[in-house]
Amino acid sequence: MVVLKTGRELSVMREACRISAGALKMAGAAVEPGVTTAELDEIAEKYILSQGGTPNFKNYEGYPATACISINNEVIHGIPSKKRKIEAGDIVSIDLGAKFDGYHGDNAATFACGDVSSEAKRLMDVTRESLYKGIAAAIPGGRIGDISHAVQSFVEARGFSVVREFVGHGIGTHLHEAPEVPNFGAAGHGIRLASGMTLAIEPMVNAGNYGVKVLPDGWTVLTRDGSLSAHFEHTVVITPDGPKIMTVAD
Repeated sequence: MVVLKTGRELSVMREACRISAGALKMAGAAVEPGVTTAELDEIAEKYILSQGGTPNFKNYEGYPATACISINNEVIHGIPSKKRKIEAGDIVSIDLGAKFDGYHGDNAATFACGDVSSEAKRLMDVTRESLYKGIAAAIPGGRIGDISHAVQSFVEARGFSVVREFVGHGIGTHLHEAPEVPNFGAAGHGIRLASGMTLAIEPMVNAGNYGVKVLPDGWTVLTRDGSLSAHFEHTVVITPDGPKIMTVAD
């Protein structure tokens, strides 16, 4: 069931989203050669707690950390580690969220560690832009498929592919709510979009084929062909005036 949020609920949820965005901004700013993924995770967690929130990924279905930190050919759900150091030329996807007063925020971005390859830069640029194409399609009276098609058509026209096995989602009092928001599909299909819907739209884009695989740790998702992957995400609310991004840092 899709839950439409009231003005009061959205007010609280915006605070959860502000905290989420601030944590992502701080962790992303700390990406540099020699930093461990565990250190980035600690930065994010300390910020969330300092703002009166709680990390909503930590212990979710057994996940052991505040952030998912995925490097290069890792798509999503990379587990932070004290042994994993970021190297110059890496691209680093950070996905995290915060819970505040019962409501959730969720966001992600891919950061470059120093100078990266032209392919990596283009992949990041296309993935980021595809997110905004998807957000622009989230208007009252439209369909979920409009978002999906906007992302997929933009990405594939530029020679990249969108991951099929993982998708965006509704969000609110639960981190994952109905509806699912795929990054592929046909315009004009799926449930009707309405004012008050809150969605986590999150393109996951591979430089090669869209196939993925999961490591034995049960979490880390890699591209099946070893190609690079990027991930960008915002939590948005659909309003009578169109979509509004809620994961905006101070």
